[in-house]
Amino acid sequence: MPSELARIEDQLRHALEGGAWHGPAVLELLDGVAPEQAYAHPIPGAHSIWELVLHLAAAYGLVLRRLRGDGRQLAPDEDWPAVPEPTADNWRAAVGALREQNAAARRAVAAFAEERLDRLLVAESPYSAYVQFIGLTQHDCYHAGQIALLKRALAGRDAAR
Repeated sequence: MPSELARIEDQLRHALEGGAWHGPAVLELLDGVAPEQAYAHPIPGAHSIWELVLHLAAAYGLVLRRLRGDGRQLAPDEDWPAVPEPTADNWRAAVGALREQNAAARRAVAAFAEERLDRLLVAESPYSAYVQFIGLTQHDCYHAGQIALLKRALAGRDAAR
């Protein structure tokens, strides 16, 4: 029987890479998205796909920072970083950074002491390690739904042209 940490690590992988029970995972949804599409705002007032990718990576960074004992909240420009010029290289870098942050979080979870799961990572956050680790998977799933809707809006916009 896998440990609780192994199950959490598995859920972190599924939420980002695929095989999630809820439907397409983040990277499955990003497959085939061009930089211009990722940069676009097809729904007025909504974030772009690119903004969501940067935000997802920032959330992983926040939990990793807390694991190092740093309880600072993300500054607004850390939580929602500025999107660079929409080039293929910049888009690849953004998706690559998200993959790297997920992999770093999965390694950290795998190395975490299971008896500490119910403890706070830092005093500045009211959430236990378990809640923060599982929260990353929930955060991925929430924003995966937004990405799916943005892709539909993009497809409708492109079909109308």
